[in-house]
Amino acid sequence: MLIQPGELLANINSPEDLKKLDQSQLVQFSQELRQFIIDNVSIYGGHFGASLGVVELTTALHYVFNTPEDQLIWDVGHQAYGHKIITGRKEDFHTNRVYGGISGFPKRKESEYDAFGVGHSSTSISAALGMALASNIKGETQKQHIAVIGDGAMTGGIAFEGMNHAGASDANMIIILNDNCMSIDPNVGALKEYLTDITTSHTYNRMRDDIWKLLGKVSAFGKSAQDVVGKLENSIKSFLLKQSNLFESLNLRYFGPVDGHDVNHLVAVLNDLKDIPGPKVLHCITTKGKGFAPAEKDQTKWHAPGKFDKITGEIQKKPVTKPQAPKYQQVFGETLVELAKDNDKIVGVTPAMPSGSSMNIMMKEMPDRAFDVGIAEQHAVTFSAGLATQGMTVFCNIYSTFMQRGYDQVIHDVCIQDLPVNFCLDRAGFAGADGPTHHGNYDIAYMRCIPNMIVAAPMNEQELRNMMFTAQQPREGKAFTIRYPRGAGVMPEWKTPMEAIEIGKGRQVVEGDEIAILTVGHIGNYAVEACEKLGEEGVSAAHYDMRFVKPLDEEMLHEIFQKFDKVITVEDGCLMGGFGSAVLEFMAENDYSAKVKRLGIPDRIVEHGEQYELHKECNFDVEGIFSCALQLTEKALSAKV
Repeated sequence: MLIQPGELLANINSPEDLKKLDQSQLVQFSQELRQFIIDNVSIYGGHFGASLGVVELTTALHYVFNTPEDQLIWDVGHQAYGHKIITGRKEDFHTNRVYGGISGFPKRKESEYDAFGVGHSSTSISAALGMALASNIKGETQKQHIAVIGDGAMTGGIAFEGMNHAGASDANMIIILNDNCMSIDPNVGALKEYLTDITTSHTYNRMRDDIWKLLGKVSAFGKSAQDVVGKLENSIKSFLLKQSNLFESLNLRYFGPVDGHDVNHLVAVLNDLKDIPGPKVLHCITTKGKGFAPAEKDQTKWHAPGKFDKITGEIQKKPVTKPQAPKYQQVFGETLVELAKDNDKIVGVTPAMPSGSSMNIMMKEMPDRAFDVGIAEQHAVTFSAGLATQGMTVFCNIYSTFMQRGYDQVIHDVCIQDLPVNFCLDRAGFAGADGPTHHGNYDIAYMRCIPNMIVAAPMNEQELRNMMFTAQQPREGKAFTIRYPRGAGVMPEWKTPMEAIEIGKGRQVVEGDEIAILTVGHIGNYAVEACEKLGEEGVSAAHYDMRFVKPLDEEMLHEIFQKFDKVITVEDGCLMGGFGSAVLEFMAENDYSAKVKRLGIPDRIVEHGEQYELHKECNFDVEGIFSCALQLTEKALSAKV
């Protein structure tokens, strides 16, 4: 079902088409663009509130600037749906985040209008600055560079690093601060309070009105905005410095705050800012979910609600015909609280993902022992290390893909100091529709190579609970990484009694004599099904859930290689340096010889799609394991694949 765009939007296939509209038509166009997003996401799903909140800003940016010559960089990209629709992807928008369709985030290979690929937050300022200074070198002095960054993303350390550098440069760039007090969950920290002070300050609002009134007189006097602002520089700064303006202290000219939903005023402001040289900040106040009442009211819930009824606002739920297994994140959140009630040294840490990780359960029940540190993964890791030095038992929950941003701290601040921090890596393996920027493909490889690190993955909910129970037991040093995937497990009745697991010990799940299948993590459930199918074809396959990648269960591996000359390893992580590589290293070091086939994520970028689609593409779904075993046992021809 293709959604029909409104009267004006129907004729807009590029920013050049948008510029043909009279400015008086931009309000209607914005309404049509917002409705088109609502119509599509309600049917096909996707991110929602963020793009609704920047409809007018998106319209104004493409109306004023000469994109793609002028370079527009969206931070994170949750808010870029309107941008994609305006820049020629309207007809394909229904394929957004669908396997084989367009990406849910800006992507350089997808469009010349996507100046920089994004998925992780806080990168826009650094990227725009690099582009701006490159333009200076090439003599492209009139070229504009615009970074659109949310107040949540502004809490990321790299954003401050980028502003610090930009302020010491002559870069022709505009930093647009999209201030809606939200990332996915409500923003936290001193910056949020600071921005709130700006938006409510009478001094700032008087300053804002004075600046824009003066700029509005520019054409009447025949003077450039640059001349006017230059003459007023000292008085403007005196206003700002009375409030200890963060941006001006970094030598970034500050303008605002302005109404981010007044498209005509935004056009006027952006046209003026084009003529002011150097790095500058435009502070826009917006509402996440603007124009759809339920999304405005519950912004966290409507960040990415899935399919919904656009009339009633009811979010669609899949019909339940039998007891459902919980999501791994729910198991983590409830188990953490359960453990913390019996262990007063347990604390929880997450960088801006309390809902996504279910740390919000502990934050609600034990607010003094659970910390949301904002979009600051580096800080989250070192903060956890500091807690650990004082005897606290820390569970630091970070999505696998975001853990990469704190890798230096894992090595230097945790493992070199041999601190027993527990890292719970959510969304390990393929993240699904969010695509390659969010896939957690690399954590097995990048964690197992670090000294003083334990790496484990549960095959089901009970195993996750047991691993968390084990991790909170007193131990001498060694960080403990527990990785688990996005989505549901396999045990509807999952609240089982917890027991400690011997670190580095696996378990045999299925007995067999002909071929051994070694797995780690949830993906082992595929192997159980594959073994059943193999049995029907007369292949006796044994399945071992290794549980630990580091340390490996060497006793079990000796038994396996002494018994089997055909072995398959399966992991939902990268093959380069992953679990299968660890098994091959063991085999080589112990002079075993066997036919070993490794199944996992290949050495290439895998795009977005449902998890099962990506598992199938990479040949480690049930059929992939089944076929591989038939080939190794040379029974493929007789089997009915």
